[in-house]
Amino acid sequence: MNGFPETLFPNLFDYMKEFQKAVSATWQMFWLAGILSFAIGLCLGVILEVAKPSGIRPNKILYSITDVVVNIFRSIPFVILLIFLIPLTRAITGTAIGVKGAIIPLVFGCVPFYTRQVETALANVDPGKIEAARSMGCSTKDLIFRVYLHEAVPELIRVTTTTAISLIGLTTMAGAVGAGGIGSFAINYGQSLHHQDIVNVCVILLLVVVSLLQTLGNVLAKKDNQPGIDQEICEIR
Repeated sequence: MNGFPETLFPNLFDYMKEFQKAVSATWQMFWLAGILSFAIGLCLGVILEVAKPSGIRPNKILYSITDVVVNIFRSIPFVILLIFLIPLTRAITGTAIGVKGAIIPLVFGCVPFYTRQVETALANVDPGKIEAARSMGCSTKDLIFRVYLHEAVPELIRVTTTTAISLIGLTTMAGAVGAGGIGSFAINYGQSLHHQDIVNVCVILLLVVVSLLQTLGNVLAKKDNQPGIDQEICEIR
């Protein structure tokens, strides 16, 4: 006698191995691209905030180049970006399909969005705290790590959560054009074979993952609300 899950999603169990591979592929794309996007986007966001004309270390050339590059890649729809980056992806990874072939486009698609999110989060840091830290003798490095990033932790957690949720959507889209994962599984075994239960379970799984990420992000953001500047964070120089 079939159990309730088999009754509710009969076709899913016929392709359980393929489903598990799809989940694993999505997981790999999410974490690999996510870690790279977090590191690159955080650095670029800091550069944009620090090097802008009104920043703590203005640098017109560095700011302009970073700003233009971010705007260019942010303006390109992800599906077109996937195609556009095929030569670069093949040159770096040796393939333009599968998980390896999806990482480069995912990073290029995610980094510009996250960079702007980080820039906004850092721009919201109280200018009074920055000036107070400066008067205490903070160097540029101290201002970045002990003031900007320290004070913006809750907001950075929120924008990272938003970007992570967006990245899940990008991995699904990448799967639809040959990267594998949940998107590919839903199309190849759900839509193409007219198995609506497979499409349904993919949607439910994504909803659960997104809800968990959002909940985790909200909890961490509330937990990591930081007090004002510690009067001893900078050495007097």
